Parts: sequence; structure tokens; C-alpha cells
Amino acid sequence: MFTKVPPVYLIIGSTLLALFMGTMAAIVRSKAAKRPVSVKTIILPPIFMSTGALMFIFEEFRVAPLQILEAVGVGMVFSLILIKTTNFEIRDKEIYIKRSKAFVFILFGLLIIRLVGKLALSNTIDVGELGGMFWILAFGMIVPWRVAMFVKYKKLQNTKGVGI
Repeated sequence: MFTKVPPVYLIIGSTLLALFMGTMAAIVRSKAAKRPVSVKTIILPPIFMSTGALMFIFEEFRVAPLQILEAVGVGMVFSLILIKTTNFEIRDKEIYIKRSKAFVFILFGLLIIRLVGKLALSNTIDVGELGGMFWILAFGMIVPWRVAMFVKYKKLQNTKGVGI
């Protein structure tokens, strides 16, 4: 099915979708800072994202083991930036994400790096395989970030006795 669509259309479509999703993530994140954080709001995004792994049912999206390691490694490096810039604060005896003006720039910076990488690699790697690699990269970025958020949240919750 995916082989019938010219690769250039898949690249353009996935790039536009990535820009849209990045914009939506920034909007959701800015709105989320207005509500208290819970364990559920921390752990659900990676669980929801994990459904994307179903793409690997189709052969076009399957990735070689070395490419999996590379994508996870890059994702984990990117997650370090998000981990460093995600902090919590206590307001009204509840735990909130601290607003960070840098977050939107970091989010779009990482998005641009991913898009440039995708465009550069699309000449040498099949589009479906590249899609699989970038999903793995994103998942390898969000899981460590959310685990670190969970640890920071629990630490603050236990030391301050709030949000319990």
C-alpha cells in the first residue's frame, strides 16, 4: 500500500504532520501548566504513543537492529534536554509544572533537528523505514523524559506531602 505513494509525498505529508503535532504539543503543554500534575498525566502520553508501534506490523516500517539502537540513542540524548528543563513547583498545595519560556523553543528546536535529519536521510533510507526510525527516536525521547518527570514528581510529593 505505502509503496504506491511517491516518497516525496510521504516526506511532505509526514513533515507537515510533524509540524502540526509539535504545535499541538506546545499548546497542550502551555494549557497543562495551568492544571495540577498527576501521575496519570505523566504516564499516559507514552502509553498512548506506544500504540504507534503497530506500524511495525507492516514490513515497510521495520528497522534494522543497529538503526533501532541509533534511534533510541539519539532519542535519549534529546530527552536529556527535556529532563533538564522540566521542573515542578508547588502552588495552592498542588504540584504544577513550572512554566519555562525555553520549552517551546526547545520543543521546536528538537522538531527542526528531527525534520532536517529526516530530509537528509530520506535520500538514503526508505521512507517507511525512516518513519519507523523517527517513531523509535520520539519514543526513546518521551519515555526517559516521562520517567524522570515521574521521579521528580514523586520526590517533591514525598518531601512536601502535597498532591497526595
